[in-house]
Amino acid sequence: MKNSLILFITCLAFTACSKHQGEKNIAITGIDSTLRPGNDFFRYVNGKWYDSVSIPASQAGVGAYMFLNFPQRMRLQGILDSISQSKNPEGSIAQKVGDFYASGMDTVTIDKRGYAPVKPLLAKIEAISDVPSLMKFVVAQEKVDNSSIIGFGVGPDDKNSSMNIAQLYQTGIGLPDRDYYFKSDSSTVAIQGAYKKYLAALFQLTGSNAQEAKKNADIVYDIDKQLAVSHKTKVQLRDVQANYNKTAVTNLVKKHPNIDWTTFLNNLGAKTDSINIGQPAYYDALNKLLKNISIANWKIYLKANSLERYADDLSKPFADASFEYTKVLSGQAVQKSRGEKMANAVDNYLGEALGELYVKKYFPEDAKKRMLILVNNLQKAYAKRIDKLEWMSPVTKQKAKEKLAAMTKKIGYPDKWRDYSNVKVARNTYFENMVSAAAAAYQFQLAKLGKPVDKSEWYTTTPTVTAYNNPTANEIVFPAGILQPPYFDNNADDAMNYGGIGMVICHEITHTFDDQGAQYDKDGNLKNWWTKEDYAQFKSKIQQVIDLYSTYTVLGDLHINGEMTVGENTADIAGIAVAYDAFKMTDQGKGNTKIDGFTPDQRFFISIAKIWRVKMKDEFLRLWINNNPHSPPNWRVNGPLMNTTPFYDAFNVQPGDKMFLPKKDRITIW
Repeated sequence: MKNSLILFITCLAFTACSKHQGEKNIAITGIDSTLRPGNDFFRYVNGKWYDSVSIPASQAGVGAYMFLNFPQRMRLQGILDSISQSKNPEGSIAQKVGDFYASGMDTVTIDKRGYAPVKPLLAKIEAISDVPSLMKFVVAQEKVDNSSIIGFGVGPDDKNSSMNIAQLYQTGIGLPDRDYYFKSDSSTVAIQGAYKKYLAALFQLTGSNAQEAKKNADIVYDIDKQLAVSHKTKVQLRDVQANYNKTAVTNLVKKHPNIDWTTFLNNLGAKTDSINIGQPAYYDALNKLLKNISIANWKIYLKANSLERYADDLSKPFADASFEYTKVLSGQAVQKSRGEKMANAVDNYLGEALGELYVKKYFPEDAKKRMLILVNNLQKAYAKRIDKLEWMSPVTKQKAKEKLAAMTKKIGYPDKWRDYSNVKVARNTYFENMVSAAAAAYQFQLAKLGKPVDKSEWYTTTPTVTAYNNPTANEIVFPAGILQPPYFDNNADDAMNYGGIGMVICHEITHTFDDQGAQYDKDGNLKNWWTKEDYAQFKSKIQQVIDLYSTYTVLGDLHINGEMTVGENTADIAGIAVAYDAFKMTDQGKGNTKIDGFTPDQRFFISIAKIWRVKMKDEFLRLWINNNPHSPPNWRVNGPLMNTTPFYDAFNVQPGDKMFLPKKDRITIW
């Protein structure tokens, strides 16, 4: 599938929860007491687990964080297996979800159809004769989530966050990021080769001979690379001001005659007089390439794009070809089970319907209530910490606290579920079910254009193990999926919950004040609320984070990209600091009663290490470093703890320990 710019929506009484010591205490096991905690705290807590655990063959990693979505999909699969075997009322949520899943599980029918579902699509591409007919095809496919050279969406206006506007972003490439086309190290060259091999396999599966298929793959790769030249880097995409370029459609029409924006938008059904064009250089380049590249080659490119988009949804030979590329990219040994794939597909296409079923079975309401108490507690602890900042003036402190107080908290699941009545689902037509759901999703988005933003909308599904901060809504969101161990346990002591979900909550709050979020005001508008002097101080502290994390390495000498990960690293450092402050306001935090031989403070920090307990394939870790805005899990533990003085006190970290930083060098922002 072609890559697009994903706009990451960047994962109280002070005594609240202090009376709740839990019905049981969570036992701490697996500590490697032969190691000094101050040398590598991640290994001290997780090393025994790390050395003994095996990564499932169908996965690229195992453990907490994003890899908790594997057991989540097993839960979802259980729901789907049951509901797909029941007789459900026509048009009901259960019928749509159950039949969608059943259609995808019917591999006999899918394999029998081969690539017949996309033959009409390939015929339409073959009929393209000029740039206008090419663009007509691109529009039609944009409306069913088969995007190619145009990245179109609808979302809040960064400078008028109460209204939705049309958005354009860079897209069009098949490798994970533009840099993959220009690096020459051995691992990247291997990925380039696997991608070309994959493209050639797709052409052979649709009738080309080996020589023609290789030639076509080279043509596609060359077009990809020409588009990639114009792409901004992941670091450049972090500059929210530079990626806001609201432009009159009339100006774009004059600037890009080959794209023909008037016809394009009319065919999309998008009535608007302005668009935020996030990365203008991409569309400047595309306008030229539409004429400079022959129609014959564009047709080859579009065929490859469509085959990539649907390879996993066609017969086994196509899915196998897709996996051979995935294997090189991520290190995953074998394909996921059909049930896991389909649980993920239902979550993607009918996510809120499935989420409604998940909540009924797996999410207790008292967990939501305790979470709200925790969030409110931590929010007030954050305000108290802002009051104590030495580097910020009173006027900016007041603005920061106003923004903090205005923050919306969403916990568990949406207040209202999405309507899927316009999605048509039958038990024997998986491909058509998927296209119907994609078309409905497009219409759902299009209906927002020019309308007020629905602040109740969620941008993740309920079962997903994640959390996010949405700066244009000034909100933090914690779906039911993350409200489980090791992050949250309604029966656990406060040390474990404040070190787990408490850290995650404060991490998400901090995104309101990271290098990007700090540029939005309390109403979610991209608008300066800082004094010049305070913002200069803030930027200098952000630079300290960049510089420190840029020294951290994995896989030998592969460095973390400090600029790309600065927002997440800032949120990790502050997240721990504020969560610790809030924990010290509880009865357990004020005391020193040991459990399992560990003090309350030690349990707090051990909990932090447990929530990032992850083991990955080397290939996936390399993919992570190159593309993920988060630091890898071991540095999400050791990095922020090196800057947390109470951690030094709790585990007697001394000069000479590998994690030791002199107090003057420890970074404190919030």
